[in-house]
Amino acid sequence: MTTTVGDLHPLKRLLRYASDLKRRVWLASLFSILNKVFDLAPPVLIGMAVEVVVKKEDSFLADWGIVDVFHQLLLVAFLTVVIWSLESLFEYAFAVYWRNIAQDIQHRLRVDGYSHLQKLPQTFFEDRSSGELLAILNDDINQLERFLDGGANSLLQVATTVVCVGAGFFIAAPKVAIWAFVPIPLILYFSFAFQKKLLPRYRQVREKNADMSSRLNGNIQGISTIRSYTAESYEAKQVEKLSLRYSLANSQAIKYSSAFAPLIRMAVVIGFLATLLYGGWMATHDQLSVGTYSVLVFMTQRLLWPLTSLGQTFDLYQRALSSIYRIFELMDRPVQPDQGRVGHRLDREGAEIEFSKIRFEYVDGFPIIKDLDVKINKGQTVAFVGPTGCGKSTLVKLLLRFYQPQGGHIQLDGQGVEQWSLGALRSQIGLVSQDIYLFHGTVAENIAYGDPKAGKDKIIEAAKVAEAHEFISSLPDGYNTIVGERGQKLSGGQRQRLAIARAVLKNPPILIFDEATSAVDNETEAAIQRSIDRLTKHRTTIIIAHRLSTIRHADRIFVMDRGEVIQSGTHDELLAGRGLYAQLWNVQTGLRETAQANEAEIRS
Repeated sequence: MTTTVGDLHPLKRLLRYASDLKRRVWLASLFSILNKVFDLAPPVLIGMAVEVVVKKEDSFLADWGIVDVFHQLLLVAFLTVVIWSLESLFEYAFAVYWRNIAQDIQHRLRVDGYSHLQKLPQTFFEDRSSGELLAILNDDINQLERFLDGGANSLLQVATTVVCVGAGFFIAAPKVAIWAFVPIPLILYFSFAFQKKLLPRYRQVREKNADMSSRLNGNIQGISTIRSYTAESYEAKQVEKLSLRYSLANSQAIKYSSAFAPLIRMAVVIGFLATLLYGGWMATHDQLSVGTYSVLVFMTQRLLWPLTSLGQTFDLYQRALSSIYRIFELMDRPVQPDQGRVGHRLDREGAEIEFSKIRFEYVDGFPIIKDLDVKINKGQTVAFVGPTGCGKSTLVKLLLRFYQPQGGHIQLDGQGVEQWSLGALRSQIGLVSQDIYLFHGTVAENIAYGDPKAGKDKIIEAAKVAEAHEFISSLPDGYNTIVGERGQKLSGGQRQRLAIARAVLKNPPILIFDEATSAVDNETEAAIQRSIDRLTKHRTTIIIAHRLSTIRHADRIFVMDRGEVIQSGTHDELLAGRGLYAQLWNVQTGLRETAQANEAEIRS
């Protein structure tokens, strides 16, 4: 069973997640400890040098057999070079190891987080903004990297300092050590107290940051709408409001984190004064050697002053904890179930599709589709028409398993769609939607999305089938023209034709056109219609349309109203039936004739 954030402390969860990096973490920790051990050695060397100068032939080193004072100083100098070299070596080693570990975990979390995000059900994205998700996958993961890059090493080195210096103190002068260590319990108490206060505040900071990122992301994508409604001032005020909330949340956290260092510094002074006064008294009464006293004074600073940096380290730690929580909260979200095992390749002409007693609602109590029965034969072109909101596009989403119906079942090639693996199911369906999404890249790259391995010749061939080659060739850089984010440099009709070319290149057995001509002019509609006519031959095709002229040659037309199929037949049969289809046809052809008459009158 998967352990969730709620079951484990976030840091323990992270350690379990990166358990395969354990050996590298141990090495990095060892290098941090060794670096600090050698960093603590210079005060000892200073004490040895003081002993040599003061006691000369009676110094500590003389007991080792080195009586000559100059030779003693040479030994101290040699040890200094060795110790500083080793300190530098281990500093380089821990920096490289910790930074690489931070990069690896950052990379892994971002890739795993994004991969998990792609498997989440469609309903998850309806309740989340893209800015919020970007904040998790980018800002939160970067926050964690900052802690791993420096915070982990700082905590280890402080702990090493306390252990090594404490051991040295209690060996050299136990009475002085007791006074020097008086502030430690106080420092630890404040550290844990501040930790408890900071964690909820930093989680709030991350949430406010996500809100602000979400608004900024949405505004950048909708900049044309903002300008067209002259809403720049309004949106600037909204961003200012969200930024202020983020700043206030940060201020609350800063009040606590900033108070930590001054309080710890006052506790440090107590220990330093104890060593300075009591140790000095012992030295003047020959109860402590001058060299040892020198070492203790220096060591007290080396012991206690680094503890003042705990405030900054704990600040990084708490920010990282709140980020870890949000990252794993996302990764613990249940994915869309994919237990299907069916994955065979459909025939070139597609497959039979059957909707049986389908019932679906986005919101409880508001049905979109009611007990719908529809059968589409292999190689057949069918169309769904009807008023807006009658459930036409929802059928496509159910077939692609973006959503699960609350009742009934859908069969593809005699197998329930839930028995198909999602990859096999969706790879054999080509969808051309009214909401075309083009990626920021070249025209060729966007067409090749249908088959990333396709060469230039196949891309051009697909564009010709979609009647896009001519306008592409007229672009400044042809197929290498950058289309802009979401294809903003292209017109609606051009984006539609690129989407069709993408579907051509994918060459799926089943094609779905969802309002493919909903927002184009008559000339573009005619071009797109010719492309559709070529593509629909000898394959199963579903066309959803408001413009009835685009589906008049379909093998079968299903007329929907309020989630139900109320008519079906060919174009001629439905016109003869004088039902909803005939009414829609008369309205559209009447409007078209009026528009053509008005256009002719204007020209004359």
